[in-house]
Amino acid sequence: MNKYLSALALIASVMTASTAFAGERTITFAVDNMTCASCPYIVKSSMEGVVGVAKVAVSFRAKTATVTFDDAKTNPDAIATASVNAGYPAHPVKQGS
Repeated sequence: MNKYLSALALIASVMTASTAFAGERTITFAVDNMTCASCPYIVKSSMEGVVGVAKVAVSFRAKTATVTFDDAKTNPDAIATASVNAGYPAHPVKQGS
C-alpha cells in the first residue's frame, strides 16, 4: 500500500511540476502595415487564432498589439508569424522602450 501511495505521489508531483514552469505571459508587438480601420481587426483575429493566446488588444494609433498567452502552448515567434502571414509584420517591443 505504501509503494502504491508513493508512486501516486510521485506521478502527481511530476504532473504539477511541469505546469509550475509554464505560465501566462504578456508581450507587446510593434505591428507594421496597419493603415486602415480594418487592419486592427485582422491583426487581432490572426493572433487570436494561435492556440494558447488568451487575449489580444490592438492599438491602431500606437501600431501595437498586446498579447496575453500561455507560454506552455505557444511563444512570441508563433504569434508574430500569424500576424506576418496575415500581411502585418509584428516585432516584439523591447522592455523599457
